[in-house]
Amino acid sequence: MPRTAFLGPEGTFTEQAVRVLVDPDQHELVPVDTIQAVVDAVRTGEADSGCLPVENSVEGAVPATMDALAVGDPVVAVAELVLPVRFTVVVRPGTRPDQIRTVASHPHALAQVRSWLEANLPGVTAVAVGSTAGAARAVLDGDFDAAVTAPIVSTRYPLHELATNVGDNADAVTRFLLISKPGLSPAPTGADRTSLVAVTANRTGALADLLVELALREINLTRLEARPTKDRFGDYRFFLDVEGHIAEHRIGDALAALHRRCTEVRFLGSYPQADARSTAVMPPTTDQDFSSAIEWVAAIRRGERA
Repeated sequence: MPRTAFLGPEGTFTEQAVRVLVDPDQHELVPVDTIQAVVDAVRTGEADSGCLPVENSVEGAVPATMDALAVGDPVVAVAELVLPVRFTVVVRPGTRPDQIRTVASHPHALAQVRSWLEANLPGVTAVAVGSTAGAARAVLDGDFDAAVTAPIVSTRYPLHELATNVGDNADAVTRFLLISKPGLSPAPTGADRTSLVAVTANRTGALADLLVELALREINLTRLEARPTKDRFGDYRFFLDVEGHIAEHRIGDALAALHRRCTEVRFLGSYPQADARSTAVMPPTTDQDFSSAIEWVAAIRRGERA
């Protein structure tokens, strides 16, 4: 049975996501402690795939995911999921709201319920921990009075739901990726995303040159993040998501151009977009336009036309 690692422990939003991205009846789901451990499990073959969060609509990118994907043996995304994020506040059975002095959760979760906590549990001390499910276990162990968790946690631990459907932003979502070792990308659907990491020379206009290569081919950039390379102050990696698939001429042509311009380019996968929104590709950047242009040049080189 294939094994899929996910950011654990059991009861996290990542477990909710992985149960949508793969069939839990056909995959062994393996919780691990860190995002780096998810990626390492895929790299070593301990797991066939892995699920991890990449960005949140309120708190932005997940730095640990970006860093883990950028260095080490390559892994690629093969699917994504955008999961609505609403929280459940859990306590030990018998705990009253006026007895709550501490509430624990992942930093991203605490940031998304700050106003709710101020309105409903004024004066409590918020404590950041490694995961929402870890916070639930800590409440069970008596370390904290309450935890802000994923709804699935109530099926994993004998805790009481103090409040459900909690969140300061009703439209908050988190995007998750399913990763595997490099291989053939999922077939293009016409509603795809390609992710990559690029490192440019530290010179004036280097990032602009990179973006121009996308604009010239009318490629829509849906995400751009920067993270330090950790080698030298002022050097950054740029994480890019674009609409399109590596199988398309315009995407392949753009990646080839970036490979020429950048000091490093890492392909992070082409995969169907979660919203299945079709990408409109108009002349002169359709596959037919590229094929015709390539054939025209080839004919000139063969001496068949001027």
